[in-house]
Amino acid sequence: MKLFGFLLLLLLFFIKINVLRGSCVNIPCSFNVRGGFENNLDDSCKAYWSDSTSFDSENAKLKPTKEMTGDLTKKDCTTTFNNASLLQSAKYYFRLQCNNPLRFTFTQADDPPSPTLTPSTLEVEEGASVSLTCSAPAPCWSHPPALTWSSNLGQSQETLQENQDKTKVRTSVMNFNASHLHHGNKISCTAVYQKQDGIHDVTAETSLTPDISYSPKDVQISFSPSAPILENQKVTLTCSSNANPAVENYTWYRPDGDQETFIGTGSSFNVTVSKVKSTFFCKATNALGFKRSSNLQINSFWSSTREQQRDFYWDRNEFIY
Repeated sequence: MKLFGFLLLLLLFFIKINVLRGSCVNIPCSFNVRGGFENNLDDSCKAYWSDSTSFDSENAKLKPTKEMTGDLTKKDCTTTFNNASLLQSAKYYFRLQCNNPLRFTFTQADDPPSPTLTPSTLEVEEGASVSLTCSAPAPCWSHPPALTWSSNLGQSQETLQENQDKTKVRTSVMNFNASHLHHGNKISCTAVYQKQDGIHDVTAETSLTPDISYSPKDVQISFSPSAPILENQKVTLTCSSNANPAVENYTWYRPDGDQETFIGTGSSFNVTVSKVKSTFFCKATNALGFKRSSNLQINSFWSSTREQQRDFYWDRNEFIY
């Protein structure tokens, strides 16, 4: 009895692949044969693809060239198709000349695959060294996607590499030091794919929103009523700050030379203003530290005329802690 072809493949693959129409697609593929028939895998072997399981070299939809196909003698049938819009079917099958089917399935898509961010979440303290990696499939080795970051975080380094399964990936690594300015502001990586059919480029984006912990910043004082302020008048002082986690407590003080006198707590505090006791500052504290405001001096006066009452002012004396 004469054997037909070489032998049926023992290892079948069923893979779903997203394809960007108008670009190229790289299909990772490998196979195996029964022992004793491996010597039949020589330079005469051909690769064929079709949308039907009942096909041979005559009715195959696509016959990849050696430049498009992996080394079949090493059981590598990885294939690259240029201008993927030619692939209209939802299912394609691969076969050697020996009529051994190797089945693949992919879904045609207008949207390119989204890049991957590693790590996918970012929760660190201010000042920490951060390294974000953005990876995007590169189906076309000659036209890999361009990767861009949403904001000017620092200098990025890009590489183009091939995985063990023969798929190719464009990778960009962004290194920077975490700042409170990054907190809550989206960081995104965008992959720009250039189509081979001349149609405009398409993009895909992946993002994360960093959670940066930091001690209080921008501690400021406001007061009401705004003016005019008469001597011995009651004024409400309000201390505000930007912090993550939120401020746990606010404390109020009067400066006294090189010393400071504690006078109360709370984000708002009522005081009686006099010519002697008219300068204040506050401190904001959370789990990571504290920050004090600049000094606020309120100048009060006593007058029976409206013209004199309009002659008021208040000063902020800058103080760097």
